[in-house]
Amino acid sequence: MAVFTVPNIKLSGISSCVPKQIQDNKNFSLLSENERELFIKTVGIRFRRVAEEGVTASDLCVAAAEKLVTDLNWSRDEIKILVFITQTPDYLIPNTSSILQEKLKLSKSCMAFDVNLGCSGYVYGLSLVSSLLQNMIGGKALLLVGDISTRTISMQDKSTAPLFSDAGTATALEFSLNHNIHFNLQTDGKEFDDIIIPDGGYRNPVSTKSFEVKKYDGGNLRNNLDMKLDGLKIFNFALREVAPNINALLKEKGIEKSTVDFFVFHQANLLMLESVRKKLQVEAEKVPYCLYDYGNTSSATVPLTMVVKLRELLISQKLNLLLSGFGVGLSWGSVYIETEKIICSELIEL
Repeated sequence: MAVFTVPNIKLSGISSCVPKQIQDNKNFSLLSENERELFIKTVGIRFRRVAEEGVTASDLCVAAAEKLVTDLNWSRDEIKILVFITQTPDYLIPNTSSILQEKLKLSKSCMAFDVNLGCSGYVYGLSLVSSLLQNMIGGKALLLVGDISTRTISMQDKSTAPLFSDAGTATALEFSLNHNIHFNLQTDGKEFDDIIIPDGGYRNPVSTKSFEVKKYDGGNLRNNLDMKLDGLKIFNFALREVAPNINALLKEKGIEKSTVDFFVFHQANLLMLESVRKKLQVEAEKVPYCLYDYGNTSSATVPLTMVVKLRELLISQKLNLLLSGFGVGLSWGSVYIETEKIICSELIEL
């Protein structure tokens, strides 16, 4: 396990943006009425946010970032790092972060790059930006994290269509003495194809066969440009790995579980998350969920949950938070972070 501490970094603010368009899983025609009710009860997702045609993950992140920078009253020339984490970039080439640097009118002295990560992306992103920022006394950074996963799925595939939503987020970090952030990051590439879009990269370039729709178990229909998700394997992976990862971080850093105010998990599946919570022996009131109203927004779920469920507390109090992301890769990790009366912008709808 990669357990480490990044010193002298403070989380200063956070914001999130979701599309206005809402889809209701009670109207999902591939499932019977009884199946819909069971799905909503067990998986925990009723409503999903879907970006309109022409709206990208970067557009959602720009809206979140503009609001956050304004609320923080930051000078844009002070921002020296911009990292964009997504699996749905604007283009294969160039990197979307360069476009974001221009849209946000940041200085040319700002470094900007993309990272291709999904479910664990926010935790990994915090570690990456923090590590870079600790060498910049007085430096400030923006971590933009978001996906439009609804563009990557087949609406004829019951294993993915009722799960995914779209969102973009912005997190502000800055160099600040006596603020430490603790991480535990892990990877297991043996199961890389548990969540995968088979074609479209350079291993399997797009061809006419990529568009051929095939029928899979359960009558699900998709082509090789649609996401394939092995739900049972991911469920077992989460139960096997997430709690030990969190426990190891807390033990290594001498943090008592009882002192953590909230555990914010990647919002994947209610039954899965409740199983993880019980393995951790954490009280239900310490684990906020937003997946009923916003679905699985991939890399954006953790910061979105913070904005939707913890905003008033983040603004008014000091909080000890344990954030955990896990999934595609397979990749997973946790971070322990202390916040104190940070800027938390109201949720934006685009």
